[in-house]
Amino acid sequence: MDSGPHFAFGAHDTHGFVASFTPSMSAHLAHWYLEREQFEPVPGEPGLYRLSEPERDGPRRTRQAVHDLRRQGYTVQADIRLDPAVSASPPHPVRPNGLQERRSRLAQAAAGRTTQRATAPTTSLPTVEPIPPKPTYAPTVHLTASGNGRSR
Repeated sequence: MDSGPHFAFGAHDTHGFVASFTPSMSAHLAHWYLEREQFEPVPGEPGLYRLSEPERDGPRRTRQAVHDLRRQGYTVQADIRLDPAVSASPPHPVRPNGLQERRSRLAQAAAGRTTQRATAPTTSLPTVEPIPPKPTYAPTVHLTASGNGRSR
């Protein structure tokens, strides 16, 4: 990539947080990147983009855009208060959500052996009592009759 800057970010009196690209950057690629970073073209100002909804945490979102473009390898100029390398925002408190622990458990489970595709465990047959031999005689059953003639 060229050694000159590709993007410039700053604050504008009328449009809020703005961005532009330099001639070392192709217009359609710059437009694509800036729209992905929530910047929209300013009508009547070719090459100027403003942050959509700047009242919704505008400085942080602009610093994030500068950071993202630099991470992609582009050279970015930014006002001091919008440059994440110079003026980082105060750290946000980290709320534990258990995501890291869950990912760790999933990784350990994925690395371990599974029981679903394993061979069936070998077990011994249950002990069976032998069936007694069939008697050679017919057993006699004695029935008692009740007094009213009905069975219970």
